[in-house]
Amino acid sequence: MVSSTNEQLGIMLTRDALRLATEQQMDLVEVAPTAKPPVCRIMDFGKFKYEQQKRDKEAKKKQRIVTVKEVKLRPNIEDHDYNVKLKNAQRFLADGDKVKATIMFRGRELSHPELGKQILVRMAAELKEIANVEREPKLEGKNMIMILAAKIHN
Repeated sequence: MVSSTNEQLGIMLTRDALRLATEQQMDLVEVAPTAKPPVCRIMDFGKFKYEQQKRDKEAKKKQRIVTVKEVKLRPNIEDHDYNVKLKNAQRFLADGDKVKATIMFRGRELSHPELGKQILVRMAAELKEIANVEREPKLEGKNMIMILAAKIHN
């Protein structure tokens, strides 16, 4: 049994603990039910719940949800178009998101998957300062996919 001022009151009967709590106009809250004997505390339970909600809300504000942004490319992409896609990927990584780089093959382009792999390897090399390759380029059906994650700077 622990009092509202965090002092140990020792082992006592439940009815005595309840009486003590009602005398102080507080609640008797079971803190560690699995302990032998169970540990209880005298506290204002409503105030405790309110402060816990505030802490949870504050922790949630500081949380960052990482989303996956996609950059779609073709195996025969021109340099200027590639640079636009590269800048988009840099912006996504700077925002803390992951980037899924996808090379889409159509028709006979699928007979030369090495062209798509070259583009993805080039992109990974140009972004190596700000990103790590989370998943190496891999052909899945008609698409070749690579996932990049932003490097964490401390």
